[in-house]
Amino acid sequence: MSLRPSMAGGEQIARDLEDILRSAEELRRPIELADARLEDYDAVYYLGDHGPMEDLWKDADSGRLLTAAIACHAPVAILATRRNGLSPFAGYRVTAFTNDEEDAVGLRERAFWTSEDELVKLGVDFTRGEIWKPYTVVDRNLYTGQNPASAAPQAEEILKVLK
Repeated sequence: MSLRPSMAGGEQIARDLEDILRSAEELRRPIELADARLEDYDAVYYLGDHGPMEDLWKDADSGRLLTAAIACHAPVAILATRRNGLSPFAGYRVTAFTNDEEDAVGLRERAFWTSEDELVKLGVDFTRGEIWKPYTVVDRNLYTGQNPASAAPQAEEILKVLK
């Protein structure tokens, strides 16, 4: 659904994203998170969507990487950093797929939990933009985007510091 033009920011953007995904050889052979070494990378970037909600929110290796880097996307992945009820991300400003967007795609009623609800419980300062519009938040070295339309503006923000 992320490639639907209405969610991606338009027809051309959806086509461009699809072309990029098809040509990304690295995506065909991902490494295991347990094998990831933070020193081999310039940034930790998690793609959002429901994938992280299924497995990354509780993955210990993911939590280890994020706690070490304190920089990511897919804000639900930071749920794995919680130890004894506390997270190093508590108090950070973040954004993620909102409850309103979950309602709009008809998935909130089927979900066991939502990004917005769990991030608020984690103690972050959850902020939001207009539904389906690009909206990114940068707090310290944490870069978060609200929805698929936020991916390109968020990448631009990250590239500014990686250059």
